[in-house]
Amino acid sequence: MSAALVGYSSSEEEQEPEEERGDRGGGAQGPPGASAGRPRLPAPAGLPGDPDPEEAVSDDSSRHGGRVRGFPHERGNWATHVYLPYIAQEEFLELLELLVSRARTYVPSLAAMEEFHLSLSQCVVLRYHWIEPFVRSLRERLAAFHRFFCVADQVKVYTNQNKTRTFIGLEISAGHFQLLELVSEVDGVLEEFDLPTFYKDPSFHISLAWCVGDLSGRLEGQCLRELQDIVDGFEESAFLLRIQWEQIRCKSGNKYFSFPLR
Repeated sequence: MSAALVGYSSSEEEQEPEEERGDRGGGAQGPPGASAGRPRLPAPAGLPGDPDPEEAVSDDSSRHGGRVRGFPHERGNWATHVYLPYIAQEEFLELLELLVSRARTYVPSLAAMEEFHLSLSQCVVLRYHWIEPFVRSLRERLAAFHRFFCVADQVKVYTNQNKTRTFIGLEISAGHFQLLELVSEVDGVLEEFDLPTFYKDPSFHISLAWCVGDLSGRLEGQCLRELQDIVDGFEESAFLLRIQWEQIRCKSGNKYFSFPLR
């Protein structure tokens, strides 16, 4: 059975982050409420620094592979996502090619991901003037975390919340506890800004490929078993899919912020 409620954003700038927002609350359209012991910050009178890339984003889905925007674009709204980046090695790309090639015999429209990551948040909306305090709060909360390993070796089929896209991913089978600790801190920051937190029982995973529409029925069953057999039989699988995370990243619009793990 496929897993739903993965937060893939559909904006052109958030390609596969990933990730369309679910219906768990609106984005921050104005100043967020102050958390306990934290004073409300004043909103600026104007946004002269609001960059052009976020001012003129087309919602034409034909420009970005048929993906549908999960929330309307408005000037000053920045799609924001917190995640662990994964830099693919040559052997990983070889495994990816084998998996996508086999899966395309069931779903020819399947497209391989070009970048890889593991999500620690949904894709949420930040007002431009809240990016700096949001990032500052993330940095403070994540400063004490050390590097750690995960094992991502279980093939799984996912759909986004609106069932407009289907994904094949590698689910984490070891390292779940450390990821939940990170999510707890990220959720704390999101709550400060009145933004939706991550899912209660997340299926942590690295997305490998995607297609438009809910085609999970074609990819589950026999196809999924064949894909798992490929992973289990891949010569470098045990070493390759034991991943050490070294940094956390936040992407807000076209801005990237890195938080190295100790």
